[in-house]
Amino acid sequence: MDTPLLEITGASATITLRRPEQANRLEPQDLEVLAAHIATVNARPEVLVLRLASTGRYFCSGFDIGQMDAQKPQAFEELANALEDARPVTLALLQGGVYGGATDLALACDFRLGVQGIDMFMPAARLGLHFYPRGLERYVSRLGLDQAKRLFLTAERIGAEEMRAIGFLTQLVAPEALAAEADALTQRLEAMAPLAMLGMKKHLNHIARGTLDRDALQHDIARAAHSADLQEGRAAWAAKRAPQFTGG
Repeated sequence: MDTPLLEITGASATITLRRPEQANRLEPQDLEVLAAHIATVNARPEVLVLRLASTGRYFCSGFDIGQMDAQKPQAFEELANALEDARPVTLALLQGGVYGGATDLALACDFRLGVQGIDMFMPAARLGLHFYPRGLERYVSRLGLDQAKRLFLTAERIGAEEMRAIGFLTQLVAPEALAAEADALTQRLEAMAPLAMLGMKKHLNHIARGTLDRDALQHDIARAAHSADLQEGRAAWAAKRAPQFTGG
């Protein structure tokens, strides 16, 4: 089986793309499997971190253009949106090149860890494909308008150092260090208070899109303010010990 694999261990989950011979190109059935995996993780409150990884030389080459029709861009957008809206904090682990729609899947994640030597490009204009709304929004909100125009309108290929410089990568590491850096970040996130961390992740994304619901934000602020986790955080700070959060 080469469809994406979901593995859940404690407070973290990992979705792995498994079609290395085709540069982890996504087929129509992969979109359904990935959406189902995200839904499964969303329904598991103990999962605080979701990692998107892949096998082989390339992270992902986007959707199979040969199977593109009028419905597929919408299905791909729905998948990217579901990844951005996922309840846990999300990490994209980029061990290889990131192309086409895969660049938006990476930008939909909260953190993007990449290794030296990778590259990326967005060939939509070269293919005659007009990109979908929230993908354009993600490019602008993460990278800024000028860089979004540069990448979309010229289909320029850029390398890892430039990816880090423009903010596409949140962290650039040596290839042999990717697993350890991803594990360290995962553990750091797992140690945070879930109500505060997941609430702020959600509202920060809404702020970036200009869709902030202030009533929902105030509700989550009040919920955290009255939580056992805040009491535990204060007690742990005073005692100079690591907090033990329960998510309540």
